[in-house]
Amino acid sequence: MLHLSRLTSPALAIALALGAPLLHAAQPPAPAAAERDQGVLPLEELRTFAEVLDRIKAAYVEPLDDKTLLENAIKGMLSNLDPHSAYLDPKDFQELQESTSGEFGDLGIEVGMADGQLNVVSPIDDTPAAKAGIEAGDLIVRIDGQPTKGMSMLDAVDKMRGKPGSKLTLTLVRGDGKPFDVQLTRAVIKVKSVKSQMLEPGYGYLRITQFQVNSGEEVAKALANLKKENGGKRLDGLVLDLRNNPGGVLQSAVEVSDHFLKKGLIVYTKGRIANSELRFSADPADASEGVPLVVLINGGSASAAEIVAGALQDHKRAVLMGTDTFGKGSVQTVLPLNNDRALKLTTALYYTPNGRSIQAQGIQPDIKVERGKVTQEQAGANVREADLAGHLGNGNGGPEKPSNGAAKSTSKPQDEDYQLSQGLNLLKGLNVTRGL
Repeated sequence: MLHLSRLTSPALAIALALGAPLLHAAQPPAPAAAERDQGVLPLEELRTFAEVLDRIKAAYVEPLDDKTLLENAIKGMLSNLDPHSAYLDPKDFQELQESTSGEFGDLGIEVGMADGQLNVVSPIDDTPAAKAGIEAGDLIVRIDGQPTKGMSMLDAVDKMRGKPGSKLTLTLVRGDGKPFDVQLTRAVIKVKSVKSQMLEPGYGYLRITQFQVNSGEEVAKALANLKKENGGKRLDGLVLDLRNNPGGVLQSAVEVSDHFLKKGLIVYTKGRIANSELRFSADPADASEGVPLVVLINGGSASAAEIVAGALQDHKRAVLMGTDTFGKGSVQTVLPLNNDRALKLTTALYYTPNGRSIQAQGIQPDIKVERGKVTQEQAGANVREADLAGHLGNGNGGPEKPSNGAAKSTSKPQDEDYQLSQGLNLLKGLNVTRGL
């Protein structure tokens, strides 16, 4: 635990006074009456704070020092604002920086708080959590047997992180089911944020697992590679998969959106301080070459993923398919403090080009498709005309197709992923109708 240096009464007054310039920057000086309400430090409450501090030190069952009490006060001040604002000690600050650069050590779970209960926003691809079958929406009710009810999100994350190779057990509840245990092994998480492959000739697949600093650049490279795999020709269709993408860096979400748009607003933010009001617009370049686009979303698509989905939906650039997104429409700014500490503070809300705030509502898909698994019927001993002895040729000169001559196809992602298969079918249908 981080320990602050002892604050005497004068030092405490100075520390509290340091908040005044921030308040004045957000709320310019007003007439005297208003200034008494908004601009002046509340002396009565400060006296109460000092009295509570003294009473706790004098009467609490165990001795406590000023450093511990003041740090807890800071944490409490941040934790009561919203679920995403937090005080970051040097360890937490370092882990936040590592998570946005693409390498960090833990289980690979993005978590959130709802009604005081810790829940999984999304498991990150190719991590211990994803491999163990943990799903978006799972409630985490215990960590190594310790109940999470009432536990802060930072404390929960700290308990889930640890030395690579060490094990822990999460007790989860899924839907209305009974609690069950999942044992996981912590690992150094190296996240590849962008993956791509061809689904079928002419149809590409692009997955973004989370938005890291270089995700925009990686998407541009992936689009170029898909075109190259397609013989240098423009794709007939592309599925952009944002499912279980917990978000990440705002600028990367803007860059990714810009790869699919030629003009117009991508996202804008509104807050109380001047530099929280930002607008991001697309430039004329279009790395996707206007390829028909289906975007897959679900309840694990959050924050930056929702920015991309909302922008493409508002500009009618893509068809959104899947289920409602998570609904995190707030912007967090990391404000460094002294001694490698920082505040992660909610400073603004973001809005889609049409002025929609998705905070606590999410983005709704254009076509709702629930999660499912594709199963294929086993090929039976069906007899076709070409199997019959003495059958007539078709006269077209094409090869005959007996039942035992069908080549086994290579397994593709859409073979078992219902939402992905529906997205691919939609792209094919769009191309068929355009050709009519």
